[in-house]
Amino acid sequence: MIRTTHSLTTKWLYLLVLLCSGLFAQTNTEVFLIPLDISGDKKEVGVAQNISNNPGYDNQPFFYNDNVVLFSSTRSGQTDIAGYMRNKQQKIWITDTPDASEYSPLKIPGKKKISAIRLQNNGLQRLYAYPFEKGKAKELMADLNVGYHVWYSEDIIVCTVLVEDRMDLVVADLKTNTRYTVYKNVGRSLHKIPNTQLVSFISREGDNYTVKSLDPVSGASQKIVELPDGVQDYCWLLNGTMIAGQGNLLLEFHPGKSNEWQQFHQFIRREMGRISRITVNSLSTRIALVAEASSEVPVQAQLEAYNARDID
Repeated sequence: MIRTTHSLTTKWLYLLVLLCSGLFAQTNTEVFLIPLDISGDKKEVGVAQNISNNPGYDNQPFFYNDNVVLFSSTRSGQTDIAGYMRNKQQKIWITDTPDASEYSPLKIPGKKKISAIRLQNNGLQRLYAYPFEKGKAKELMADLNVGYHVWYSEDIIVCTVLVEDRMDLVVADLKTNTRYTVYKNVGRSLHKIPNTQLVSFISREGDNYTVKSLDPVSGASQKIVELPDGVQDYCWLLNGTMIAGQGNLLLEFHPGKSNEWQQFHQFIRREMGRISRITVNSLSTRIALVAEASSEVPVQAQLEAYNARDID
């Protein structure tokens, strides 16, 4: 859980809930890494591997490169940024901030650094840069309560900013220290659209979640598609196909070719529950997704521990 102080106002607490909706409602989430083979219109999904394997909250995966998957992970009562090194099949810790937690890690373009949302124990929430290995963290924008973000270039960030009881879409230029709001009341999923100079975001209109494109330079925006019921997250394959998780299904939609979302895979493994987040690597050969851990798994783990005489 997020730690707060008595000085936080009711409105600020509401904003924190808004930021973390869909994150902490899931009492036990895991990050899975899955091979993906795309040949023409066919997609073959491989066996899912649990790379977080951690009781509690594990979420927000992002490929630092084709070998390393970043994600948020709980330890010792706070949330830090972890990384899974595929070549070593090893989990490492990248941040360790005693007075804060970190969320939503991304790779900073052209640098061996990551950016992440830092939520301090006093409620202050800012975007920070962290070295991948060792070094000092640096605050990137001192006066914005950033919820989620995506790097458009080395200097330009498209981000959601907490405003009153909603999130607004803001384009921020770190080099010129300028920013402007382009859309009000948006969702959490932000992505660069492959082979374009555009990003995509979610417009929230009542109960509808609509994916739209944005040109961060001109501010021009167009509707792409409405998300399926209950879906708040999606990602783009290199060939321009969108994929999303609904329940334990994987869905696809190809702008300009599809009329509606279609199922292309269903997970049947016991440990794979409801999918909440999804991302792919730069070559679209691997998927990382977040799913609720099945209630059957802890029971089986306890049984195996008992059989091994491990009472802890």
